[in-house]
Amino acid sequence: MLSTAVRPTTRLLRFCQNIRCFQSAATTSSTVNAAEIAHFSRLSSLWWNEQGEFSLLHRMNPVRVRYIREKILEATCEDQGEEARRELESKCAVLTGMDVLDVGCGGGLLSESLARLGARTLGIDASESNIRIASTHASSDPQLSSGNSLEYRHTSAEQLVKEPKRFDVVCSMEVIEHVDNPVAFLSACAQLVKPGGHLFLSTIARTPLSYFITILAAEYILRKVAMGTHTYSKFINPSELISFFQTYRSSPSSSSNLTDSGYISSDAFSKPWITRTYAHGLPTRSEADVRGIVYIPWSGEWKLMSRSSTPWGAVECNYLFWIRRPLES
Repeated sequence: MLSTAVRPTTRLLRFCQNIRCFQSAATTSSTVNAAEIAHFSRLSSLWWNEQGEFSLLHRMNPVRVRYIREKILEATCEDQGEEARRELESKCAVLTGMDVLDVGCGGGLLSESLARLGARTLGIDASESNIRIASTHASSDPQLSSGNSLEYRHTSAEQLVKEPKRFDVVCSMEVIEHVDNPVAFLSACAQLVKPGGHLFLSTIARTPLSYFITILAAEYILRKVAMGTHTYSKFINPSELISFFQTYRSSPSSSSNLTDSGYISSDAFSKPWITRTYAHGLPTRSEADVRGIVYIPWSGEWKLMSRSSTPWGAVECNYLFWIRRPLES
């Protein structure tokens, strides 16, 4: 099977409509789905049960963290050279000094891992009960409860955009497939990234294979997750993320780009986050990356697939997506 990164779809066309509204979408419409929040709020007490409802996420989390670490090291090499990369790699806390945001943090699985990598981590979630669980769990660890390494807030990405703070790294794992407006959600997450910063997403492709695995098998046959957790029509293909960032331009952070009438000059917007693609419609590795992540049932572990496998079916179900915001000129 060819990757979904190469198949144009009707949804892709809808996904890219009204491109001029992308800059304001996050502040004009809510992405929060009340039914989804209620669903996960009911399950919030189960977040830290490694054998329970979120067991698959517990097993996935180390792979997600390794991927984040890998991309930060690659970017360091790109910016500062191989010696700087090796020096950073020798440290356990590769995110030291960075401001990191975890959007849709749930019970804090990823947030805690990011804080242990040295980041000043903020986890946000639209479910108040999730935030309570995450805060309670973190408070039992002296490393996390002291200082400013980890904070949780009950809020959404589009609300946080209204504040001035921006982040070196923004993560949103297994969230976009649960929101009402993926365009507005992506725009909000992108606006929260500093120039030169990183955005990490993890989600599910909309393919027959993903329906069979994540809904039919996981929810109805094996009962690994609660029925109704996933909605097939809300799954996002890699091609749709790539297409969004081929047209998305960050708004300028400086007031010097305002015209005499008070409007932002059209010349002030930065270049698109993805400026070119190559074979199979995939972006260059310095701008963005799509990697499949596959569950191996006989070992009970997740495996991060190689870049070379991406065009050949590795992203037909779960996948990771990384992209870097361009530096302002």
